[in-house]
Amino acid sequence: MDWASVQSRIGLGEVMVSDTDSRFDQVLLDGRHLLHADEPASAGGRDVGPGPYEFLLMALGACTSITLRMYADRKQWPLEHVIVHLRHQKVHATDCRDCESKDALIDRIDRRIELIGRLDAERRDRLLKIANMCPVHRTLSSKVDIRTELMGAVGK
Repeated sequence: MDWASVQSRIGLGEVMVSDTDSRFDQVLLDGRHLLHADEPASAGGRDVGPGPYEFLLMALGACTSITLRMYADRKQWPLEHVIVHLRHQKVHATDCRDCESKDALIDRIDRRIELIGRLDAERRDRLLKIANMCPVHRTLSSKVDIRTELMGAVGK
């Protein structure tokens, strides 16, 4: 497939994902960038790109870092670098009162943030609060309404 011609048809704010001739390799397009997602070789993929959960973590990490950078710059605080470490896992929902099953698993993301720069404790605490307000964090923490529809069949 000619991905360059497909890129030009993608609308602003739209993303398209397509499989390839490889088993799990996916092409991700946003009109400006072409990326690959895949599964690791141990899961039957070719490992030509991050997996879906890795992209999710990258989105949260990038949004967190950008949000902190924008806030610190606006306040003219001496924040030199932000490094965000993320990990996703399924954990038993032992403390979930509203879960249908007591053996239910929930998604948990552990996010550790390194703030490099001459920041006092008050500013560091404020930046931690700001991190929890980044748009992707708020999306992941809220009820998300995903509407799916099947498009018309396209034959070869």
